[in-house]
Amino acid sequence: MSRSQTQRRKRIVQTAAALAVRGGVEAMQMRSVAERAGVALGTLYRYFPSKMDLVVAVVTEELDLLEGGIVRRPPTADTPAGRAVDVLLRATRGLMREPELADALVRSLIMADVKIELDVRISDLVWRVATGNLEGAAGEEGGGEVDRDGTGYVLVGSLTSVWIFELVEVLKGRRGVEEVERRLHTAAERLLADF
Repeated sequence: MSRSQTQRRKRIVQTAAALAVRGGVEAMQMRSVAERAGVALGTLYRYFPSKMDLVVAVVTEELDLLEGGIVRRPPTADTPAGRAVDVLLRATRGLMREPELADALVRSLIMADVKIELDVRISDLVWRVATGNLEGAAGEEGGGEVDRDGTGYVLVGSLTSVWIFELVEVLKGRRGVEEVERRLHTAAERLLADF
């Protein structure tokens, strides 16, 4: 993409995020996003063929921010389980500042028709932090190679699945963040005991 295309795409995603913060995924009507971002509707569809593609882009940007924060200020817990929980709690607290975006994340993870790997990306981040391999993003030079078939990674994926369920419970008002923290610590200590 050219620089102007990259800037246009970023403006579209930021506009969609602002709409989602105010009214959830339902507020992210393609026509409204196009008008507020100052692009033609056809241009919007060239960048994002469906609304779910746009939701995924918004959530991906939020994950970029989370990962950047973790790289700048890595978890300091002594155990892999503690570091893994730190990542998931930072994600939870960040998402709870914008519950409508949290709702978009959960929807994109659970119900998206488009090919997404957000749960894989979260698991990769948790894996890298838990194993102390936070040199760079996965796939980047210096970044951690991830063996997604290894037992340890499967266990981290299971912990990520527990986190997604707990996030749903928070969004439904059934649990508070403190209860989620306690439950995540219990799950992480058991799942990652052999790290």
